[in-house]
Amino acid sequence: MAKNKVGRKENFNITWDDLKDGEKRTIPNPTCTFDDAFQCYPEVMENIKKAGFQKPTPIQSQAWPIVLQGIDLIGVAQTGTGKTLCYLMPGFIHLDLQPTLKGQRNRPGMLVLTPTRELALQVEGECCKYSYKGLRSVCVYGGGNRDEQIEELRKGVDIIIATPGRLNDLQMNNFVNLKNITYLVLDEADKMLDMGFEPQIMKILLDVRPDRQTVMTSATWPHSVHRLAQSYLKEPMIVYVGTLDLVAVSSVKQNIIVTTEEEKWSHMHTFLQNMSSTDKVIVFVSRKAVADHLSSDLILGNISIESLHGDREQRDREKALENFKTGKVRILIATDLASRGLDVHDVTHVYNFDFPRNIEEYVHRIGRTGRAGRTGVSITTLTRNDWRVASELINILERANQSIPEELVSMAERFKAHQQKREMERKMERPQGRPKKFH
Repeated sequence: MAKNKVGRKENFNITWDDLKDGEKRTIPNPTCTFDDAFQCYPEVMENIKKAGFQKPTPIQSQAWPIVLQGIDLIGVAQTGTGKTLCYLMPGFIHLDLQPTLKGQRNRPGMLVLTPTRELALQVEGECCKYSYKGLRSVCVYGGGNRDEQIEELRKGVDIIIATPGRLNDLQMNNFVNLKNITYLVLDEADKMLDMGFEPQIMKILLDVRPDRQTVMTSATWPHSVHRLAQSYLKEPMIVYVGTLDLVAVSSVKQNIIVTTEEEKWSHMHTFLQNMSSTDKVIVFVSRKAVADHLSSDLILGNISIESLHGDREQRDREKALENFKTGKVRILIATDLASRGLDVHDVTHVYNFDFPRNIEEYVHRIGRTGRAGRTGVSITTLTRNDWRVASELINILERANQSIPEELVSMAERFKAHQQKREMERKMERPQGRPKKFH
């Protein structure tokens, strides 16, 4: 994997590779200032000045020169590193330069697919904030008013921001035409695959022009995302910040509590009772039913909370997020719906009441704190039911130079011994070759 000598190495270890077969292309130099990327686009520069940004983030500094050349891009970086503007700013410019766009306002030219409605709404907010040359956008997602979304599409839009399920529904019923899409974004691709959206993505992309430019963002680089990139991107370049290995943010102190199912509640209750007036915490749980159960118990105990999960009405979810963002409520109980795209900079703690389905989701969860130059704390309770992840969790803690409890090491050793025992039993049960035939 090649590296630029000075700028990329100093700027948070930006690393790149050209995934084109055969002779490799020269990677464009990173942009150290916004002028380097957008000096020819005064409206973009005006928006950047209004936002008060000082300089591009590491992923932006290397992504912009690539995307502005029309090259497909895979951007891998942790959430909260400015990946949204990586694709939005060049996307605006791309749309404005398309000769077929003018006079065809009912034919959108840019499509952003995101895994959750929260992230879709957040991207839509950024779209409106940095509006460019009157380009119109619409956000379509499950749980929102379908008729209103269809009406907005009929009025004519340039940019669609969508979750795969709702967009696939509108596409199948001929409410949206994707044949003029020339700029496609697959945002948080790893999460979309983890949520099982690949069939919908495949159906959506059947209608999108094959000569499009595609940008894919991801917080991790597992085999499934690699495969998706090979299927839907043309000779892309990949840019990532730091390492492709799964690494938790160094700004978060990770605390692990090995306990029992019965004691998990008392550990969490003690923590919540001892929160200071400046603390703000997201409590992650595994299932919607657990979120509702904990919420009810805490409200009965006169603890003010909000909850966020997929079964809540959209207006209730938006109100819960707003109350949490503004500080009206300082405790948010959530499923993994909130582990991506939830951009609340002043979260001081993440509390993992239940361990997530996989280690990647653990890293995303704790990345909700320690954002935007701040430090944060995560607390995670594990029980015997979680022993399969103990070894992977130890690796994450070691890479982030965190302390590792002896109970966690013991848990990992017990699981390893358990696996070895099961493997031995399986071997003993297998027939030793085919029985000989006697003639």
